[in-house]
Amino acid sequence: MNLDDDIALAHALADAAGAVIRPYFRARFVQEAKADASPVTQADREAEEAIRALIEEHRAGDGIIGEEYGAARADAERVWVLDPIDGTRAFIGGRPIFGTLIALMIEGHPVLGVIDQPISSERWIGAAGRPTRFNGKPAGTRACPELSRALFATTAPWFCGGFEALRSAAGDTLLGGDCYNYALLASGHGDLVVEEGLKLHDWAALLPVVEGAGGRMTDWHGQSLHKGSDGRVVAVGDPALLPQVLELLER
Repeated sequence: MNLDDDIALAHALADAAGAVIRPYFRARFVQEAKADASPVTQADREAEEAIRALIEEHRAGDGIIGEEYGAARADAERVWVLDPIDGTRAFIGGRPIFGTLIALMIEGHPVLGVIDQPISSERWIGAAGRPTRFNGKPAGTRACPELSRALFATTAPWFCGGFEALRSAAGDTLLGGDCYNYALLASGHGDLVVEEGLKLHDWAALLPVVEGAGGRMTDWHGQSLHKGSDGRVVAVGDPALLPQVLELLER
């Protein structure tokens, strides 16, 4: 399959999700609590339905793993991994710092990722062997080789083991943001994101975006992320930061 064709489809998938999500933003919608007590809205579900319908139409042999509707053909060589609204709490609260995440994995490794913010019309797309693009233009991380100067972001302290050590060592700290933190890192507006407890749909789309922009994204042992990774991730804009961060996480 031609990667250009997959990129074009990924754009169409993000467009379809955004068209569903935008009318619900800061409007009335049905909201429920899932079994793990995390929130889900009709926007989450309808957006994933729209994405899955297009995949079934255009890539019927590919697998799908989605946050809301589970897996179909998950053992396929090519699998699309979906999180229709990453940051549902932000969406519910009317904060435009959530995102739609769309990834294509081949043999268990992400080769294509989209982070789409449908309210502000911001889209990052990364693909293996290609530079990350933000709204069609090249995106790049910034130089920051010293942790003491780094802007460290995480969604919440309870999603980040070693939070206090990292907060103390970093130049400054931001809380909140979900996938938006990784997108901004890829555009040079942050230096470090550390989180744990992520599921495949939470991180698969992020890796191609971060690494295509010049950053690195690994597990807490510095190993490459793959389908079987444990959900503890580190993303750095400047690869020189990675050893410093891993040393703190190993304590």
